[in-house]
Amino acid sequence: MAKARGLRAEYAMKLIFVDVEATGRSPVTGTMTEFGAVDYKTRQTFHGLIWEGHPAEDNPAVSIITGNLVTPLEDVMASFTRWLDRLGKERPIFVSDNPAYDYQWINAAFDVSGMENPFGHSARRISDFWAGLERNWSETQSWKRFRRTPHDHNPVNDAIGNVEAFEHIMHEILKSPA
Repeated sequence: MAKARGLRAEYAMKLIFVDVEATGRSPVTGTMTEFGAVDYKTRQTFHGLIWEGHPAEDNPAVSIITGNLVTPLEDVMASFTRWLDRLGKERPIFVSDNPAYDYQWINAAFDVSGMENPFGHSARRISDFWAGLERNWSETQSWKRFRRTPHDHNPVNDAIGNVEAFEHIMHEILKSPA
């Protein structure tokens, strides 16, 4: 099992970094096409592919569905729950670049699938953590420079990049004198 390098193992908890790709701004007006998740402690990944899609040319943050259903949503969410269960008994903590966006899709997917959301009703935003460290609440984007994996709208890659950036931030905090 790989050890989380930036955060001491006893404090790493069950941090699950999630990224969602979808066709719109919310589950009311769009469709989740896929999502990726990374366990901070082990670096194990999960890729929930629901619809084949590709980024829109005019806005790569929005996916366009090609029309091919890959896996029914209920099956993907059941697989995701089993994956989370295999990571341990601790309650998972949802971490994201933008949980106001990502969490709503995951929560709605569990709801539509008739399943309990293992994350509960809260999430953590990397940008808020960073802004607090910088002591500047408008400083929410510069942490992204610590990603090593390019942000390419593949949700697994994007979640991995967020883990890398978070790990870098934690490494810098833990090595600096308090």
